[in-house]
Amino acid sequence: MSERVLLVEDDARLAGMVSEYLGAAGFDVATVAGGAAALERLGRQPYDALVLDLALPDIDGLEVCRRLRARWNTPVLMLTARGEPMDRVVGLEIGADDYLAKPFEPRELSLRIANILKRVRPPSAPPAESVRFGPFVFHLGRGELRRGEEVIRLTDREREMLRVLAASVGETIPRLALAGTNGDGVGERTVDVQVNRLRRKIENDPANPLIVQTVRGVGYRLVATP
Repeated sequence: MSERVLLVEDDARLAGMVSEYLGAAGFDVATVAGGAAALERLGRQPYDALVLDLALPDIDGLEVCRRLRARWNTPVLMLTARGEPMDRVVGLEIGADDYLAKPFEPRELSLRIANILKRVRPPSAPPAESVRFGPFVFHLGRGELRRGEEVIRLTDREREMLRVLAASVGETIPRLALAGTNGDGVGERTVDVQVNRLRRKIENDPANPLIVQTVRGVGYRLVATP
């Protein structure tokens, strides 16, 4: 299930752009234009994270954060103007989890949200040491792919992508999460090319993949076998 993000931003153009990007990155995004609307929405349904602009037309972002913290533990990422260092400090003091100065790259915002969610997510069971799919077994710790006794050669990028997919079998992994460390310099098209190369090593028919499946508009998922 996609993680739900509430974006509180009164600039309609920016809200639309950010919402579209986060949606493509795999988040389920809702938007509101003011602090009062944000608090009302939070009272009706839970969200996994809040992206909160400080400069709102009704209740300023700092006050929204104060009221939110009195009732909920929803992670908060603040959006600030570059000339507001004290607001950033105060925001962190009253419970914001992170901040990002405007203007910002949507990719950085997506990565920061993902990092916040990782920090607050409850500990999960230890990952499996290996994952089986078709005739293959992938050992996560060693980064080793085998078909029976045969070791299948992987490039560093293929090994890294397979580790990410195998660590969350059956779950949809956004392209951004497969782009490597911080996604620096790697576009979505490059990820698609790298996935296709990996498929040629593990799929009977790479054009109709059964193991590394495409989730249209979002990313990929690995389908394992018992």
